[in-house]
Amino acid sequence: MPTVTLTADSFGPTVADNDIVLVDFWAQWCGPCRMFGPIYERVSDGHPDIVFGKVDTETEPALAGEFGVMSIPTLAILRDNVVLYLQPGVVPEEGLEQLISQVRELDMDEVHRKIAADRATA
Repeated sequence: MPTVTLTADSFGPTVADNDIVLVDFWAQWCGPCRMFGPIYERVSDGHPDIVFGKVDTETEPALAGEFGVMSIPTLAILRDNVVLYLQPGVVPEEGLEQLISQVRELDMDEVHRKIAADRATA
């Protein structure tokens, strides 16, 4: 599936309407972002059931701020409205495929139970 541009208006509905969403926080001027872009695009082609979104931090600074993005590229992976991964840096293609496999294998019922338990003790 080709990547989609995410904005402040489209971000929430996209995450709510899809099980797994990857988000590449990037900017046009960023050299490492330009290096990661083709990797991200190639991997997206192999996962038509996953949304691969891109947030331009220059045009969507508030959205990047909500995620605490301090350097780019930063990759976020969300599943069932839960941020499971949020790290800056270029992820190699093999590493990105491994992250996707790990996210697919998670027992999200267990993840939600843990989140609820953590909130109850906070």
